Amino acid sequence: MLATWLGVPKDELVYTCAGINHMAWYLKLEHRHKDLYPKLRKVVAQRTKIYNEEQVRNEMFLALGSFVTESSGHASEYNWWFRKRADLIKKYCTNGTGWNPGHHAYIITEYQNRKNRWQKEVRKWLAEDKPITLDRGQEYAASIINAWLGGGTFWFNGNVPNAGLVSNLPAGACVEVPVMANRGNLQAIHVGALPLPVVPLTSLSATLEMMVVEASLTGDPTLVYQAVANDPLTASKLSLAESQKMTEEMFRKFRPLLPQFRHLR
Repeated sequence: MLATWLGVPKDELVYTCAGINHMAWYLKLEHRHKDLYPKLRKVVAQRTKIYNEEQVRNEMFLALGSFVTESSGHASEYNWWFRKRADLIKKYCTNGTGWNPGHHAYIITEYQNRKNRWQKEVRKWLAEDKPITLDRGQEYAASIINAWLGGGTFWFNGNVPNAGLVSNLPAGACVEVPVMANRGNLQAIHVGALPLPVVPLTSLSATLEMMVVEASLTGDPTLVYQAVANDPLTASKLSLAESQKMTEEMFRKFRPLLPQFRHLR
């Protein structure tokens, strides 16, 4: 997408990307050693077709100075700026994204719609008079395994514990950084500090993830509530009392699936 917007060949785009899953930031974006961020800022600021293709991500980019990896539909769920009022939802979370417009329960609705047609789609696929391709897809797993077994070096962005890899995110958090895979080896790459404007949101999200993991391992419902209350979107919509009530309602609803919290009354 960025290569298309910037008019450069995809395989000539050089970048470094780091942060956390669904909230990683392009720290470097270059073509033939030339910084592409000034050009990207110019084409996005024109607020034409390119801006409208990813409204939430582009608004975040113009405000924070770094482009985020996650689609506008998801990205709007992870921050406090877009989904807190009906007018903002209408403006930014209706059409402005390449695939997920941010409609309420969008992907769940998509899965539900497939419930009655997936068998027909599979039969149609199997009945097609052409061989099934065995070409490698775009997912990382096969390339990582191939590199691990000695088939060359493969670079990808992976999620690993933060052992000083991203210096201004919490130690031990799950961070997303460049990873080099080769024979018998997976080497996460140190990227240093994220730009300050993206740290508050990224660090908060990383901390909340750690709180939820700790709560799941210990069965601590209070820690779940505290994570929910500090979530950017929750905090932009609800009071602390409302956050607590919502958390309690969710525990009651999903009690059969949460055995570590069965002691909760």
